[in-house]
Amino acid sequence: MVRIVSGRVTHQYDGELVVFHIGMTFNRWWRPDLWMPVFFAMPAMMRELAEDPDSGLLGYELLFNRRGPFAVQYWSSIDKLYAYASAGSLSHRPAWTRFNAMARKHPDAVGVWHETFVVERAESMFVGTPAMGLPKATRTVPVEQRHHRARTRLADGATTLPASPDGRSHPTAEASGCPGQVSAAGCPSPEVRAARGVRPVQRR
Repeated sequence: MVRIVSGRVTHQYDGELVVFHIGMTFNRWWRPDLWMPVFFAMPAMMRELAEDPDSGLLGYELLFNRRGPFAVQYWSSIDKLYAYASAGSLSHRPAWTRFNAMARKHPDAVGVWHETFVVERAESMFVGTPAMGLPKATRTVPVEQRHHRARTRLADGATTLPASPDGRSHPTAEASGCPGQVSAAGCPSPEVRAARGVRPVQRR
């Protein structure tokens, strides 16, 4: 029996957050010889990532719609996501090579897609559900009274943005006075920033 998490819960996380959607479409459902290798490649990759504590994968949800399966993945680093995608010794790169070879012989028989989001801030709310989504991938905490509104949760939900190529903080974060975080409109309160040990940016 699935365990239900009682009450109103949200997530707690202030590190770098990348949300990655990846999936496939059954364009010719009557050709399982073409789509089954793609279908079974994903679980192998997920197991490989889950078994490596340094992979950067925080957690994931496997979902299905009428076009085919897809995964919502939560990553702690865009660089680690890219590193996994390009590593020839791991599962993704060989699977991608096999897919491209199949696609050249059978164009449009199977579709694959992905979307990548570097998240500047996030809020969540789960009521009476199993452990899932962002709370499961990070840390599940009860919703405090001051966080009953989504607007407040989002205001305190800043994450750490990746450093720019020259090693400086993200320009939006610098402009807001939230180092490694974002947005003057949604920057956490001074009290919250102080509790996290974040000091205001000193302008020159």
